[in-house]
Amino acid sequence: MAEVCFGGVVTETDSSPPCESSSREVRRRRMEFRKIKVIAGVNPQEPTEKGMKRPKLKLISGSVSRMCDNAVESSSTNDEGKLRLVETKGLPPTVILTPILGPLNSTPLVQSVACPKFGFASVCGRRRDMEDAVAIHPSFCQIEKENSGELHYFAVYDGHGCSHVATKCKERLHELVKEELENKEGNHEGWKHSMNRSFNRMDNEVIEWNKNVTGATCRCELHTPECDAVGSTAVVAIVTPDKIIVANCGDSRAILCRNGKVIPLSNDQKPDRPDELNRIQEAGGRVIYWDGPRVSGVLAMSRAIGDNYLKPYVICEPEVTITDRTAEDDCLILASDGLWDVVSNDTACGVAGMCLKGNEAPENEANGEVDSDQGCSDASMLLTKLALARRSYDNVSVVVVDLKNYT
Repeated sequence: MAEVCFGGVVTETDSSPPCESSSREVRRRRMEFRKIKVIAGVNPQEPTEKGMKRPKLKLISGSVSRMCDNAVESSSTNDEGKLRLVETKGLPPTVILTPILGPLNSTPLVQSVACPKFGFASVCGRRRDMEDAVAIHPSFCQIEKENSGELHYFAVYDGHGCSHVATKCKERLHELVKEELENKEGNHEGWKHSMNRSFNRMDNEVIEWNKNVTGATCRCELHTPECDAVGSTAVVAIVTPDKIIVANCGDSRAILCRNGKVIPLSNDQKPDRPDELNRIQEAGGRVIYWDGPRVSGVLAMSRAIGDNYLKPYVICEPEVTITDRTAEDDCLILASDGLWDVVSNDTACGVAGMCLKGNEAPENEANGEVDSDQGCSDASMLLTKLALARRSYDNVSVVVVDLKNYT
């Protein structure tokens, strides 16, 4: 019988006396463990009968709002479909990414209208704090008067100054969009009006919340109680059976991959963009080049939700594009500038297309392994890793929506 001594294992052939704390030989034995038995003909990567199996990715049931939390907020667990925050002695925390597959619902999806498959990844990267947030709400709204079917909401928010404005947008903006859409017709002007009102209401709610905050719930409130210097970008995509509506405020970005080619669905709102530069100057503001063009030498984007101290130079009005869907649409990609600063539109489209096509390879079809959820998840994860490999110094959040298998 083997004897356990302070976490070490003494072999059963050892006839030495029981452990004594003063014995040098016993102290050495404390560090001795049984050798690993190697069996010929067994692949070491495959689990044996009693070995530990490698965890596999599975479809997670649960609330989408709950599962799509900020990467740091939902970390510190080892469950599948979540991010783990690993503390390393002497080094900053490291985020280990496990992609989340979609769609996520509390009940099985049984609908007459298909829901698009999606995957997303969100990591802190080389930043000290995680300020990005991702919101995904399948079937969040339906416009009955237009009979346009169910609407699906995808969004990426990139906070600056602190994370609480991005978090507020994640929790609230889709509800405001739903309220506005249910009160308007689904035509071109109706979409633009509804998105403008939604973003404006979100901006007002953030400013009001900052004024009435009663306690320090995040690091910025320890220094500036009203948090006027905090804001967030917002790129929102609403996918319907026949259209893609994108509302962008800031320098996050949305692109459509159609037949292997890129169709930009948003235009980065940078302070040196000619029309934005003219608008800022007409409002009495200045664009100062300090490590790039910045509004008043501070903010590297010309539009955002929050940032009350820079109004009226920085506005919250989004630019809205409405794109008709076709049978050649491959996928939709939304991401924060942590990706776009180091990865071009064409490269992102190529990587996503490769992942989606690779998952539909003939050998996978023969084995019954075709799963567009996995393809989207692989695409978002690979794009995130590519951004980090190219030395992106910002938070990186990527959402990939498969449009081929959704009609």
